[in-house]
Amino acid sequence: MNEKLELRMYGLVPYNISPIQQSIQFGHAVVEYGQKIKLPQSMSKMNLNASCIYDDWADNWKTFIILNGGTTNHRSGDDGLPFGTINNHALALDEKKIDFATFIEPDLGDQLTAVVFIVDERVFNRKKYPDFEDWVILNYGDLIRSDYYTTSYMLAQQIKNSDSKEDRKVYDEWVKVVGGEKNVFLRDFLKNFKLA
Repeated sequence: MNEKLELRMYGLVPYNISPIQQSIQFGHAVVEYGQKIKLPQSMSKMNLNASCIYDDWADNWKTFIILNGGTTNHRSGDDGLPFGTINNHALALDEKKIDFATFIEPDLGDQLTAVVFIVDERVFNRKKYPDFEDWVILNYGDLIRSDYYTTSYMLAQQIKNSDSKEDRKVYDEWVKVVGGEKNVFLRDFLKNFKLA
């Protein structure tokens, strides 16, 4: 029997609104996520499995992680203004085809005030699912030989960035352990944020 993976709803909010407003904006985006998964697939960019994941999260986990997403501005760059950091983070999630929802606050000049997405424990539980450098040392450490000037961490980085088929196979094995390329992206993406 497969054990269910723990899920968390992560969200990015602007740094320059009060903590209670950050929570409210986050909540608005969570509701948008719930509404978005109800749309027919032709109207939603959400993965077909997003509804099951949301239901599992809502039924079993309900954990919120609210992060400082930086700055925000209008939802489009049509007015010539550069995007805020939250806007750019939403673009990065979209580019990697991560299921997410947003909230645009009419009372704040139609600015993007929250971006939310669900991640599983393979992204945030680094004890159970260590970073590649630690994982390769745990699983292949006896094969790694280091000299006085090269640490095993440096060698792990070399394996990760290598073009060798053997090294690629080892790295791909870790990618599979952490749930695929989207989770690898999310692990790196979330390292950039602090709690709001």
